[in-house]
Amino acid sequence: MDSGIPSVEAMKARRAQMFPKLSEAQVARLARLGDERTFAQGEILFQDGEYHVPMYVVLEGAIEILHPRAGGEDLITVHEEREFTGEADALSDRRALVRGRARTASRVLRIERSKVRTIVATDPDLSEIFLRAFILRRMGLLAGHQGDVVLVGSKHSAATLRLQEFLTRNGHPYRCIDVETDKDVQALLDSFSVSVSDVPVVICRGDRVLKNPSNAEVAECLGFNAAIEPNSVRDLLVVGAGPAGLSAAVYGASEGLDVLVLETTAPGGQAGSSSKIENYLGFPTGISGTALAQRALAQAEKFGARLAVARSAVRLHCDELPYRVELDGGESIHARAIVIATGAEYRKLDIADLSSFEGVGVYYGATYVEAQRCDAEEVIVVGGGNSAGQAATFLAESCRRVHILVRGAGLAASMSRYLIRRIEETPNITLHSIRHVFSMAGAKPNTEWLDGCLALDEKGFVLTGTDVLTESPGLGRHRYLYETSLPRVFAVGDVRANSVKRVASGVGEGSVCVQFIHRVLAE
Repeated sequence: MDSGIPSVEAMKARRAQMFPKLSEAQVARLARLGDERTFAQGEILFQDGEYHVPMYVVLEGAIEILHPRAGGEDLITVHEEREFTGEADALSDRRALVRGRARTASRVLRIERSKVRTIVATDPDLSEIFLRAFILRRMGLLAGHQGDVVLVGSKHSAATLRLQEFLTRNGHPYRCIDVETDKDVQALLDSFSVSVSDVPVVICRGDRVLKNPSNAEVAECLGFNAAIEPNSVRDLLVVGAGPAGLSAAVYGASEGLDVLVLETTAPGGQAGSSSKIENYLGFPTGISGTALAQRALAQAEKFGARLAVARSAVRLHCDELPYRVELDGGESIHARAIVIATGAEYRKLDIADLSSFEGVGVYYGATYVEAQRCDAEEVIVVGGGNSAGQAATFLAESCRRVHILVRGAGLAASMSRYLIRRIEETPNITLHSIRHVFSMAGAKPNTEWLDGCLALDEKGFVLTGTDVLTESPGLGRHRYLYETSLPRVFAVGDVRANSVKRVASGVGEGSVCVQFIHRVLAE
């Protein structure tokens, strides 16, 4: 089953890409950006938990990379001559997950984080080597559950599922212990003075215990949001890290803008919860939503964009310039231009006690995390769109039988042909046509935080471009494509009225709007 995270065995097969050896010419180019240091055998180069860890290129000797754990440490790899340290945190503002120690007396080239970012943005040759290695090394940590988080939970707990999804979709490795099946769980709970009634429990960075924490509390403990600097003024604030928002971040940052992205949950938006996207250009064998989101985030961070997760915009102060966006934690972000890419979420049925079943029987996404809970059981997928088709074929890999419920006579009017054919050829999927379903759920845009600042349609979606009928006093020009009723504020993706609900269209809108952002910033 495709979890978006390769197995340990698959990662071993890619070891040469994970830990490449640089040429002498490449090391010589790097030497101009770093300084030489020497370390005695056993001396620590960097510790797990540190921010802004430099990259080290081994000139002589050997550096061992270790994953600390309770009662010891695990050896991940040994870097020898012309090999380099670093993984995905080399491009982000997050803490290091591993420890670096001199295995022998060593001479190394030390390159500061800012210089590493310069290299990946300006040197195509080294950029490809570094980015591939960084991404694969993080995949290796995820596959091996080698992080600084232990999640003690239950498959019967919706909060456990929420935390699993939050950590997985944010690319943070963790070890999960199930209170029903793990024989050593009681000893672990006793050592931290917590009980089964406290689950889910997050043991953060080895010593801090969080009982049923919010996503924001986990993000704070893990140091996800060092990028938030309330006193600075950003060129561009992107609210929402779905495909449209990440696209705007990539193109904005690559063209020199100071970009901050705010995301309530994790990169990817609704697309991030897709088990596999097969009709996105450039990925003929498909790609999971999580993998696509993590690659897009790596691109954005490569060019200098910053991400803050588990932080929500609660109000846009449109009477101030630069604009001010108030966050749920009380801070505010100031920006000269804003891209609204908050997407939309499915309306929930007004059913008594529905919340009691969400995450423990009722789900809104079908990723590897949810599929583990449904293993070898019968499941029902409601819907006839591509998301439903992808979910059904994915779940059929592990579930005993998948039932698809649709309102119409079939799937042809709403689902791509390649998915219909796959469903027809999967013996444990059964299609049921239900002609009379009284559900007026629909999609609800995430626009409450705009608080009357922007023109919306009757359903709450943001009007842009020529769809905005009101004039902006003093604008002195035509409103740009994707620009809202408020100058310098744009809306892209699912949150925009009359948008096409596809990953590719969201990416396109996010990229196109950046050219107009440059124009408004020059006014």
